[in-house]
Amino acid sequence: MEIRLDGTRLEIDDSATLGDLLPGHPSSCSVAVIPPAEAQAALTRNIRLLTSAGEVVIEILEEAAAFFSEGFIAEYVSAESEPEELSVKWTDRQSVAFGPFSTDINPDRRQHRYARGDVILGCGGYDSRTSYLIFSRIPHIADHGGQADGGIVARVVSGMAVLEAWSKGDRILRMERLMSRADTSTAFTTTDMSTPVTDGMQIFSHVLASAAGYRKDAIDTTRAASVEHLLRTMAGERMTVSLASSTHIRDDRMKESIVEYEGEPHSRFEGTITTRVDGKNRGSMYIYTEDIPGSAHHTVVGQVEQGIELPILAQDDETFIMRVEPKQLDFRGMELGEALELAAERGITPESDTEEKKSVVFSQKPTTTLEILAEGKVAITTVPLSQVITIELFDDEAPKTCHIFRSVTGLRWHDIGEMPLLMKFEDVYLFQPEVSKKTNIHRENLPEGEVSAYLLAMTNDSRKAAGLVGVRTVSSSEFGPTSEPLESTNIIGKVLEPEKLEGLKEGTTVYLREVKR
Repeated sequence: MEIRLDGTRLEIDDSATLGDLLPGHPSSCSVAVIPPAEAQAALTRNIRLLTSAGEVVIEILEEAAAFFSEGFIAEYVSAESEPEELSVKWTDRQSVAFGPFSTDINPDRRQHRYARGDVILGCGGYDSRTSYLIFSRIPHIADHGGQADGGIVARVVSGMAVLEAWSKGDRILRMERLMSRADTSTAFTTTDMSTPVTDGMQIFSHVLASAAGYRKDAIDTTRAASVEHLLRTMAGERMTVSLASSTHIRDDRMKESIVEYEGEPHSRFEGTITTRVDGKNRGSMYIYTEDIPGSAHHTVVGQVEQGIELPILAQDDETFIMRVEPKQLDFRGMELGEALELAAERGITPESDTEEKKSVVFSQKPTTTLEILAEGKVAITTVPLSQVITIELFDDEAPKTCHIFRSVTGLRWHDIGEMPLLMKFEDVYLFQPEVSKKTNIHRENLPEGEVSAYLLAMTNDSRKAAGLVGVRTVSSSEFGPTSEPLESTNIIGKVLEPEKLEGLKEGTTVYLREVKR
């Protein structure tokens, strides 16, 4: 039987399951499944163009629906045949044209204004027998031989990076209709890899996205800080659905991060990725599944290029694989040797303050991935490995206090954090990260009985010294690691390299790296 996996047609055995198609797929990650009857019924205004350079999705304008449902183009929408006429005829900085083919349009012979992503039906020499499908790469004014309304028949809603990549010789290989949320009555998401696969089924295992401003041949750093927030959120190639609504899904894992508005207002089309810049959901990540107007409360940080079906179908508390291009370039927390290898792999020239390969990177300049890629170089500052202590945090037992700890030390945003050593006395080391007075540290994971040595704790709101972090080098049944009574102590983790504590001096900074459970 024949199915389609992530847009690729495959011939498979009749007894195949999702697990046979996706061996090794993470058990916690959903895939989207569209049964054949649903796929055929989903006649929407969105069309996926599968091209030799990648995938582009366009949304047909209502007034141009006939062009895509009758005549030349209609023959190829959801058909098996390749439209031989649709290869790149010409390309320049402003636009790229596919054709020629014959239509009955009446060219206007005047210039019109076009936006980035407009799809234009025009013609060469004002002869409708040599018509072209023209994709606008940048805002411009031109006479493309379109009709009196300018000839705009559709707009690109995902795949703008592919428009930039098209060159002479590229072709449109196939066109197919996409589904909409209204047509999802039998489509579903699942983590059950034993689900049988049926003939004609469409399966989407992951989402591919591109960061705003990123092109391999040119990088715009206007939104560099906001894009970095996206790359950090998706560094583990996972999108977690904290909320699924009728217009978008939202990932709250990096909620309450400090992000500022960058760039210009931008309509939020299907597949647009944004981060909110204010309010209680500041720092949350959004993927839009319906077109809505732009907002000054959101910065556009990316665009889904493939697999929009997963966000459309995903429900609350689901997780799916999401890969964003480019991958984040954050050297912080790496040993210098590892950082130099990564820089070489990505074509970046590094400058370091030491040649000691075991030293650990704690800062970099530029700080963002897009700026590093644009400049082609990075300056790295390190600290000796002896000053970096490895810890483990107990998220299952103290999730809220661990969240606070990562936020105030910087471990939430980078793979290395820091906090100053306030004092050490007898068997106690006390650290004083900068905790806002507005932060509530409620009682959580209080110790019972004897407190083992080298446990890491934070003083809760029951004491004036709330926010202090401490560790003891010997066990105690009377006081916690911050030298407070047990009921005032939230146990958040443990120190894995206690031998490094002895060398610390009061007033100095200790650097932290976390080992994930």
